[in-house]
Amino acid sequence: MPERGWTYRGVLALLLALAAALPFAAQALDSPASIGIATQMACFAIAAASLNLILGHGGLVSFGHAAYFGLGGYAVGILWEHFRLGEPIFGLIPGSNELLVTLPTAMLVSGLAAAAIGALSLRTSGVQFIMITLAFAQMVFFLFVGLKQYGGDDGLSVRRHNLVPGLDLRDPAQLYWLCLGILAVWLFLLHRIIGSRFGRVLEGVRQNERRMAALGVSTYPYKLVAFVISGVGCGIAGALMANYLRYVSPEMMSWQRSGDIMVMVILGGMGTMLGPVLGAVALVGLEYTLGGLTEHWPFFLGPILLLVVLFLRGGLMGLFGVRRGSG
Repeated sequence: MPERGWTYRGVLALLLALAAALPFAAQALDSPASIGIATQMACFAIAAASLNLILGHGGLVSFGHAAYFGLGGYAVGILWEHFRLGEPIFGLIPGSNELLVTLPTAMLVSGLAAAAIGALSLRTSGVQFIMITLAFAQMVFFLFVGLKQYGGDDGLSVRRHNLVPGLDLRDPAQLYWLCLGILAVWLFLLHRIIGSRFGRVLEGVRQNERRMAALGVSTYPYKLVAFVISGVGCGIAGALMANYLRYVSPEMMSWQRSGDIMVMVILGGMGTMLGPVLGAVALVGLEYTLGGLTEHWPFFLGPILLLVVLFLRGGLMGLFGVRRGSG
């Protein structure tokens, strides 16, 4: 087992090194657009890994996690807008263009929203849980559609990237490395959470919640904490995406975006550490590749996803012999 553990860590280190070297390869191949695509992959990978905590390990099918993704993005956009105007939010909270301020704010806002929504949603289960998470997400979506102060349906421009000491996020490579580094740290934290007693209880909830309750475990607090952690992760992803796009809109909170994040988890492999990352890379890569070939790319994307679901029960990670809970 120790040898296998070191081999696994070695593979992860190699993958991280290859990912970090991508900007140099893109420059050598004269393909600067690849860096932007890879940045989007890293952002969505954070969101998918976060959803995987409750979907793959907790068995909670949330169809509204785009709400936290969008709230993270709007936290960056609204703070930038008030910084630009020199007007505090509600006359109390100053705006900011510092990532060390906007990112924790995005985590706080998305975490509080997840706590409020989760506290109510987790009192249901099954189809009811799916529908109530979707309903809450749609409420948040239409709330921001109606906020004309922040662009309404047209969205809000973030004219400049956030400032980070020692980095220049105007450089696509540096922004990519920042997103990749945060992805690596977030995956490590999720790995520690899943391997802890908390994670074992969460797995027990997925397998048989009634049995866990019969053993004297109060499952509700565990599910709620996992739901909040998952929401915080999506908020981080949204904040980074806002910095990449320099634009936020209610589209970030749409039910279609929630579906995309869920598809990434299922496509890559639920309950695995790298599955959501692989799913994000595959889905974003397929969208760009097929989109470059035809404007009707969703017509061809659907059958590809269907084939993966039908013939790879463990998702794309199943191609490497990795199953739920093994990597």
